[in-house]
Amino acid sequence: MSADLPPLVVVDAANVMGSVPDGWWRDRSGAAGRVRDALSHVAAAGLPGVVDPPAEVVLVTEGAARDVPGTPTVRVVPARGSGDDAIVDLVRSAGPGPRRVVVVTADRELRTRVRALGAEVVGPRTVYPPGHG
Repeated sequence: MSADLPPLVVVDAANVMGSVPDGWWRDRSGAAGRVRDALSHVAAAGLPGVVDPPAEVVLVTEGAARDVPGTPTVRVVPARGSGDDAIVDLVRSAGPGPRRVVVVTADRELRTRVRALGAEVVGPRTVYPPGHG
């Protein structure tokens, strides 16, 4: 990987959606779309105190949220199976190397798996705080 590549921010859509009890379970696709839209600024602005801009942003969806389309600033990767496995695959394919990878999740097992591959981890509130919508 080239040192010229921007940091990669990989977001666990299911975990981030689940961090805010806003009725996401009634419309998982709509909730994933709201998370995607909340991430739209990250590519240009980064994550203050965590990732300097510009950044590549990837939202990993699964299950009923797999049909959410990407945008010019947020690439959506629909997991064929486990969302966690898809995230691990993305992290593995990005490194090891000089490219910085940050995974957004609160899932303890996933945190352990991606840290073992050299990724950093931040919690859902970093990208999707209460009062988001």
